[in-house]
Amino acid sequence: MKLNELISSFSIHTTNEESDILKKLDQPNSIESFSEREQFIINNMVRKSLVSKIKIYEREYVVSNEQEPDKN
Repeated sequence: MKLNELISSFSIHTTNEESDILKKLDQPNSIESFSEREQFIINNMVRKSLVSKIKIYEREYVVSNEQEPDKN
């Protein structure tokens, strides 16, 4: 049996705070535009591969990855 047959759907659990921030990240935003708490949550989402960091001209931007988060 192949692995993709066993795993038909893959989802990553997100908290309510993470879901709220993901809604804001439909386009690249400077990480400095977020509060300290939101920056902490964004860094956790980078580790979960929900968000990507982009560095342009010595500034860091964040944008959500294409996959939709789990709605639970």
